[in-house]
This record gives sequence, structure tokens and C-alpha cells, in this order.
Amino acid sequence: MKRLRRPSRMPIDPYILLLLGTVGLAALLPARGAAADAASGASTAAIAFLFFLYGARLSTREALDGLRHWRLHVTVLTCTFVIFPLLGAASRGLVPVVLTEPLQQGLLFLTLVPSTIQSSIAFTSIARGNVPAAICAGSFSSLVGIVVTPLLAAALLGSSGGGFSADSVVKIVLQLLVPFAAGQVLRRWIGGFVIRHRKVLGYVDRGSILLVVYTAFSEGMVQGIWHQVGPARLAALLAVEAVLLAVMLALTWYGAKALRFGRADRIAIQFAGSKKSLASGLPMASVLFGAHASLAVLPLMLFHQMQLMVCAVIAKRRSHDPEAEAAETGAADAVEAAPAPASRPSSAGPGPSRH
Repeated sequence: MKRLRRPSRMPIDPYILLLLGTVGLAALLPARGAAADAASGASTAAIAFLFFLYGARLSTREALDGLRHWRLHVTVLTCTFVIFPLLGAASRGLVPVVLTEPLQQGLLFLTLVPSTIQSSIAFTSIARGNVPAAICAGSFSSLVGIVVTPLLAAALLGSSGGGFSADSVVKIVLQLLVPFAAGQVLRRWIGGFVIRHRKVLGYVDRGSILLVVYTAFSEGMVQGIWHQVGPARLAALLAVEAVLLAVMLALTWYGAKALRFGRADRIAIQFAGSKKSLASGLPMASVLFGAHASLAVLPLMLFHQMQLMVCAVIAKRRSHDPEAEAAETGAADAVEAAPAPASRPSSAGPGPSRH
């Protein structure tokens, strides 16, 4: 009988520590004057390069092949861009007793951003789910979010989103969608290089995110907006986000079951449909909110770490589900029960097989 292992400790992503360190650096040494202008320009260039890499990495053929599983992708997109935003809009009722206006706007923005790619794939794999579906679902969500997120922000945030206007839609298309499309066009020539050096380029896109965080929080420090957030408000924000995550995890799991998805697909739907992307959200926030981006991204940063910790535990538990054990045992029994193919005698005698 196979011995079940206890779930490992909840991970603290080292990158989250770097993000917190960047916030601390911005608090101690915020960019001012000419340095702020230089940091803002570098941040804009980094955002464009980041989405150029996204475009160069995404295989158009894999994306088209994934459309065959359209019911799963429609379910994930509905969770990401319909149910999440509805819950975010409902959080308006928490102002001003539980959340301040800026924190609620940041929470609402959190519900508008796309799903993750890397962590959704990783957790789906650990839980023995449908990994190809998770890859396509995360990729589709990121691509759709480039257009849908600013449109939802225009409809739900309006002018209250830190000076957000319809011009921001044009700006985000120029800074995000155009570089992404350029990456797709050039993928034929640079796609192999990007894939071979994905580890090195991974440091580049993570460094771009750190630069965006430093610029946003520097602007917040200069304007003194951190005086608006106290320990009690932060605790309230964490409690609200915990409820939000719990609702989405339950809805994606039991809702997918009600829609008659199989276990492997339900796992992919749960991890892709309940998560939000820090990598996509931060650049979008810097475009949409400008000087107010620091408070806007705070709920997203907290939710990102929370979802990693909770989903890591769920993925470990899912990997030991009786359904998963039965599926693996059944597959192994089927292989053992299959008749062995008849072999022809060979004049050369037995030798090592080649694969």
C-alpha cells in the first residue's frame, strides 16, 4: 500500500521577497525629479519588452490546437473576466467601513487582470490534472486580458481609477498589445532563441516587474499616499482577499463538477480560474493608474502570495485524491493486462533495444 506523504510547508516565493525588498527600497530611497523621469521611461520600455517576450514565447499552433477544448476555456475565461469582476464590484459595499476607497479600487482592479500561466501549469501538474489544458487556458487568458482588462477598467473604474480615461485603452494597446503582436510576428525567427534561453530571459522579465514596482511605489512615497493605509486596514484587506480566494476556489471546483467536467479538467479549471497574474497586472496598473499605481497594486501583490500558498497545499492534497490513485492504478492494470505483442525470431539473437 502506497504511503501518503504529508503536504510540504507552504512556500514563500523568493520573488515575493524581492518584490517586498523593492517596495522597501522605494520607501527609503524613492526616485525624485530627473531620476523619477528616467525610472518612468525605463519602466515603460521594460513593459513593452516584457510583452514582446510574451508574444515571442506563445506558440500560435498550440493556441489553435487548444481551441478544441473550448468548453474548458470558456469556463476559465468566464471565471476570470465575469465572476471575478462581479465579486470585485460587489466589494463597493465594504467602503468605508472595511476598506478605504483606494484599497477597494485596487481590489476591484485585482479582479480584472488575467489568470496566471506558470503557476497554474505547475499546480495542475502536481495535482495530476490536465496540464495541456492549463497551458492553453493561461495563455488565452493573458492574451484576452490585454484587451479586456482595460475595457473592464474603463467600465467599472471610470474616472475614479486614478485619472483613468478612455485614452488609457489606446495607451495600453500601444504599450502592451503592439509589442505582443510584434513578438508573435517575429516568433518565426526568434522563437527558438527565446525558448533556448528562457531561463535567462526569465530574469529579464522578472527584473522588468521589479522596475515597475519601484517606479510605482516611488511615486506613491513622493505623494505621501501611504499615510492612507494603516495596520487595521491592511488586516481587513487580507481578510477580504481570503474570502474572495475561498469563494473562487470553491466555485471553480464544484461549478466545474456541476458542468460535468472530468477530474483532470476540474483541476485545470480550478487553478487557472481562481488565480490572478502579478506579471500581467503590474504593467497594466502602471499604465492605467499612473501615480496612483502603488496602492492599486498592493491588493494584487498580497493576493498573489496568498494564492500561491493556498494552491500549493490544495495541489498536494489533490495529488493524493482517491480518484487520482484509482486512475493511476487502473492505467497500470490495463497496461499489465494487455497481451504482449508476438515477436519474430531474429537470426541476430537478442540485443539492446533502440528508442
